[in-house]
Amino acid sequence: MLLNWTVMILYNYFSAMFVGPGYVPLGWTPEKSQDCMYLQYCKVCQSYKAPRSHHCRKCNRCVMKMDHHCPWINNCCGYQNHASFTLFLLLAPLGCIHASFIFVMTMYTQLYNRISFGWSSVKIDMSAAKRDPRPIIPFGLSAFAASLFALGLALGTTIAVGMLFIIQMKVILTNKTSIESWIEEKAKDRIQYYQTGEIFIFPYDMGSKWKNFKQVFTWSGIPEGDGLDWPVRDGCHQYSLTIEQLKQKADKRVRSVRYRAVEDYSGVCCPVTKGVRTLFTTPCTEEPRIALSKGDLILATRGLKHWMYGEKILDSAADGGTRERGWFPRKCVEKYQYDSETDQPVDGEKKNR
Repeated sequence: MLLNWTVMILYNYFSAMFVGPGYVPLGWTPEKSQDCMYLQYCKVCQSYKAPRSHHCRKCNRCVMKMDHHCPWINNCCGYQNHASFTLFLLLAPLGCIHASFIFVMTMYTQLYNRISFGWSSVKIDMSAAKRDPRPIIPFGLSAFAASLFALGLALGTTIAVGMLFIIQMKVILTNKTSIESWIEEKAKDRIQYYQTGEIFIFPYDMGSKWKNFKQVFTWSGIPEGDGLDWPVRDGCHQYSLTIEQLKQKADKRVRSVRYRAVEDYSGVCCPVTKGVRTLFTTPCTEEPRIALSKGDLILATRGLKHWMYGEKILDSAADGGTRERGWFPRKCVEKYQYDSETDQPVDGEKKNR
């Protein structure tokens, strides 16, 4: 049984790793040219982002139905490998539960024959068992320590990976991805902020958990569809989600605040010279940091108490249209006051580039 668990776990693990999520073809455009207005354009892939696809900085490609980039498989979890990845998250805890049961019963039976109870003390003799014949495999102090350590690893894996499995099943049963769940939350926030009275309906929820389940898990092992076109529920169309993404992108530009760097920042993850609070509150994310020089302008879109996330304002002609986005310490910048109509600094302040 342990060999069966091992084979199934490794098969799904390597399938998720080497099959990959599936990528939007380079230079892809929708069949109808007028549909381009509903899609975002990826400058890196030189193509439009198909519905449910997102660009991954690690893979440097637009991934079909991207859920997240997983460092444990060194690949994205998406359209083609979502089922294999989820099965791995299911089988790994089950195998660890089986192994934990074996470890517990082994230690129980071995210690049972080595423990003697007195009136005022309990003695454990690890040198030999009190019964004959002696076990085929000696169970000494080192074996007990190794079994206890392995039991801790098995239980830790069961809890950690089991929680990831539960999270994945929640999004699968609603036919979403982790990114799409975040987009839906931002849609509610946008509607509430502007009081538009809109009602955002997630277009890919089939209305039945079983139907949503079959969108990912099939008997053939090949997910339904081609990763570019998706079935949608009544009242929605193929670009309902992408239109909402464009609205959120426009709202992001409106809500963003311009800052100017007043201190240099090298872009390290944990800056020692920027204060203890900044050091110990560094964002726990794979998102990059951006280096700052005094006078740089940054368009901040979100932030924490001691950190901010934004995009450095560059000269498109001089920098080839590249974008620098990432986190930076809040104490390195100050709010930049400027006239929105003339884009000039106020109060006679010189504008730094």
